[in-house]
Amino acid sequence: MLTGMHVAVIGGDARQLEVVRKLIELDAKLTLIGFEQLDHGFMGASKEQIDEVDFSTVDAMILPVPGTNAEGQVETIFSNEKVILTEEILAETPEHCTIFSGISNDYLDQLVKSTNKRLVKLFERDDVAIYNSVPTVEGTIMMVIQHTDITIHDSNVVVLGLGRVGMSVARTFSALGAHVKVGARKSEHIARIKEMGLTPFHLSDLDKEVCDIDVCINTIPHLIVTASVISKMPPHTLIVDLASKPGGTDFRYAEKRGIKALLAPGLPGIVAPKTAGQIVANVMSQLLLEQLQQREENS
Repeated sequence: MLTGMHVAVIGGDARQLEVVRKLIELDAKLTLIGFEQLDHGFMGASKEQIDEVDFSTVDAMILPVPGTNAEGQVETIFSNEKVILTEEILAETPEHCTIFSGISNDYLDQLVKSTNKRLVKLFERDDVAIYNSVPTVEGTIMMVIQHTDITIHDSNVVVLGLGRVGMSVARTFSALGAHVKVGARKSEHIARIKEMGLTPFHLSDLDKEVCDIDVCINTIPHLIVTASVISKMPPHTLIVDLASKPGGTDFRYAEKRGIKALLAPGLPGIVAPKTAGQIVANVMSQLLLEQLQQREENS
């Protein structure tokens, strides 16, 4: 149980509601910031404005999946309040206060560094990424069905990258009957692709591998689907870019060529917010329980 732990949940979307439910279940003391338009009345949680909160008692701070923007503003779906996370706020928190976010940026990294706080980036954890790959794959299937006029079965699909998402995408599209080629750089990834019964190729040969494809699914967060690569694709090709913004595709050139290219980061929160929220809630609650146990052992 998290009895006695004060957690501030700042902004977020429907996924955060699952986090709130889980923490209430574990008896944490919750302060919700940026939720005043939320109709749901959570017993055991108080809604407050950010300038009303006594952050000196906060043991953990939970930010939305994106963290903040480049100016420190926190996304607040359930509020019109402009919430800015500042150095003054973090400096007010206790030394042991941990900040949780899905991802980070230069602003947030600098903020935690200057205030000597610990930042946990949940989406860099293998467990969260692997669990999230399931709704990501389902969302990708949905997009391919919606934006093509052929079946996935017997289609030619290229998947770029064999990370945690790429592996799940490649395996699932193959199971649906697609002819799947997977591009990677590391020799061990090439070996794994072959072991999975799929067709491997080195990313340096990408422009040679897209000449007869129907769908290109990118998971690499760097410009990999360049104008040169897109120029070799058939006109009917669909590109689905799952990498974090700005993606790894030259969207300007794709549009110029008339090739449909969709940037689709954060699919779990779009297609399955409840499941995505439960994934974050379960992992985060375990981390908070470990944090509380460690504090008790050191006290």
